Amino acid sequence: MASDQGPSAGDPTSRRRIEPWEFEMFYDPRDLRKEACLLYEIKWGTSHKIWRNSSKNTTKHVELNFIEKFTSERRFCSSISCSIMWFLSWSPCWECSKAIREFLSQRPGVTLVIYVARLYWHMDEQNRQGLRDLINCGVTIQIMRPSEHDHCWRNFVNYPLGKEAHWPRYPPLLMNLYALELHCIILSLPFCLIISRRCQKQLTMFRLTLQNCHYQRIPPHILLCMGLVQLPVTWR
Repeated sequence: MASDQGPSAGDPTSRRRIEPWEFEMFYDPRDLRKEACLLYEIKWGTSHKIWRNSSKNTTKHVELNFIEKFTSERRFCSSISCSIMWFLSWSPCWECSKAIREFLSQRPGVTLVIYVARLYWHMDEQNRQGLRDLINCGVTIQIMRPSEHDHCWRNFVNYPLGKEAHWPRYPPLLMNLYALELHCIILSLPFCLIISRRCQKQLTMFRLTLQNCHYQRIPPHILLCMGLVQLPVTWR
């Protein structure tokens, strides 16, 4: 684990760390930038050693870059399990979702957990179906919360000396909005989150449009957490 004085000079992951400004730029849920970043961890078998690295999109999406790198550098042994954890700045598009499913279908010993900072073109039905297909084939997909941002900052970022716990604090409300929309995707409900951009002032606007089906099928505790419903009050 990194010390309180910043990443150790002998830290073997230092050369694979991204800069603080990159982390803030890529993983801010308010920033709808086109570029994407992937921070990932790989653990083989029963070993406690975790291999970490990062990737950015080139002419291909980061998910495809990872798959190509993984398959070209590793001779996979089906008898050894492999756990992979991704921290993505954008959720996979439908084409990447398909490629991920094909990758996993050829490697039954691999498990994949994906944390995302934002949902990529979430109103597109192909992208929504792509995420559902990933979940149906055993992939865990969740929205990044403060604990995941903190984990990435400590393990993937070349943070300044004494700034181990000073990761950028993003609004929890935006994380909740994306989490709510992810529930809609999983439950095959219409989208409820509308995101628009005011180019002149560079403002990103988030708006909810809930229908009866959302209130009927989204778990009550999620709606309650968002302040979209209230607990009944009994007066005596």
